[in-house]
Amino acid sequence: MRIFTSEQLGELDTATCEAQNIDSIQLMERTANAVACEIISRFLPSQRIVVVAGPGNNGGHALAAARMLLEQGYRNIEIFLFNINGKLGHDCNEERKQLIMIEGVDFTEVTREFNPPYLSNNDVVIDGLFGSGLKQPLQGGFVALTRYINESGAFVISLDVPSGLFGEWNDNVLRRDMIHANLTLTFQIPRLSFFFEENADVLGTWKLLDIDLDNEKRKNMQSPYMLVEARSIRPLLHPRRPFTAKRDYGSAMLFCGSGGMMGAAVMAAEACLRSGAGLVTVHSAEQGINIVQTAVPEAMFEPDKNQYIISDMSLHHEHQAVAIGPGIGTHQLTIDALETLLKNCHVPLVLDADALNCISRKPALLTLLPQNTIITPHVGEFDRLFGEQRSSEQRLQKAIEMAQYYNIIIVLKGHFTAIVRPTGKVYFNSTGNPGMATAGAGDVLVGIITSFVAQGYLPEHAATIGAYIHGLAGDLAEQEYGEAGMTATDITKYIGRAIRTIINRENIPHPLY
Repeated sequence: MRIFTSEQLGELDTATCEAQNIDSIQLMERTANAVACEIISRFLPSQRIVVVAGPGNNGGHALAAARMLLEQGYRNIEIFLFNINGKLGHDCNEERKQLIMIEGVDFTEVTREFNPPYLSNNDVVIDGLFGSGLKQPLQGGFVALTRYINESGAFVISLDVPSGLFGEWNDNVLRRDMIHANLTLTFQIPRLSFFFEENADVLGTWKLLDIDLDNEKRKNMQSPYMLVEARSIRPLLHPRRPFTAKRDYGSAMLFCGSGGMMGAAVMAAEACLRSGAGLVTVHSAEQGINIVQTAVPEAMFEPDKNQYIISDMSLHHEHQAVAIGPGIGTHQLTIDALETLLKNCHVPLVLDADALNCISRKPALLTLLPQNTIITPHVGEFDRLFGEQRSSEQRLQKAIEMAQYYNIIIVLKGHFTAIVRPTGKVYFNSTGNPGMATAGAGDVLVGIITSFVAQGYLPEHAATIGAYIHGLAGDLAEQEYGEAGMTATDITKYIGRAIRTIINRENIPHPLY
């Protein structure tokens, strides 16, 4: 699913009206109906609801939804339309005319002074003040209103976006001056700002409502931002042919583990095998041989000459993919071995964890990364590599810049893991859950991605497929163990089932909408 800018969404609305031979009011009514149905599914008709509407289309959606709720027997509704400048948008004004025709409607049009209604934590507020078309931060009385609503404890439902939040970039906007929603109901397509951690408290839970925007226009509109779904992954997966052998599915070399950190090697190796790689070899500290060969007997073990660390990363056999990092530590001998490998390696690479920490200690190694190398940093590892960033929004912008500069693929791990390609395109992953914030989950991800690279997938596809399957396996594990009880090993157990779920078009758990 492409993620469009606010301007593009306006174009999409217009194209929808033209393609479906409807006017903008009809599209507004369709949108409001989706909102009203969602509210009806959550609250009883006796619920007190306070609607705050602005003068534009977002206000029109709120007024129309309020009218529909009144028509469905929701009589405890108070509506406030803010018309401070005495100029309503055409569609908002049309919705106002329909609303005030309802007998007994509790409607106030605010043109000057505003006496806010009493709000408590038993009330629901529908925020239809300003949508993603907002051009500047909220000011004056609207800031006071948003703070009053935020402090009331009422359950807040924002339409499109919480008022004050821009659809894309918000780095220089005070979030205390925005509505803090409990639920954000947005239409058809998520906004880019939904994928940044610092906006989570503003958005609350968000849900997409299908309003049947024109599909042909959506296909033809371009955007560098995508939300990865099962339908994006399914066509990329290669079927396994009957007359094949293990070498048809690639050989992966994993430089993982060290004294006290052999679990990282075990998890990466098992994940690599369960993702379909034909052969997996672990090169690690000599003392790890019994641990790895007992825990993952299907993997081969190549002992380092050093008993406790990896001091040599030479490739003695042909491999289709090489992964480096989980649990290797940052000993100087390990850094030297990594540098030698980078200078001589012509095999696709996946770098994670301590491989990235080694590079951060010797940043010149970044210039040695082969084209389309995949790196999988979490926030701390990313900032150690490329400098501290003050927000996830800034971090993504930096990742786009660095992916292009070094011609690498950056898998920036987080709630919505962002796969950043050298072309500047960004793919946000839609699977996963907070239970995956557990030791070893990153090692599992490395194993999955490396497996797909070894099987011959393009690195950019392997990174996107790997992140999606990793998250889906985590969602399947969460169903059995719960978020608090699941471990990285549990994620690994569900990798095969996750792949089967995608291929067989089975129900995907934990959808965004």
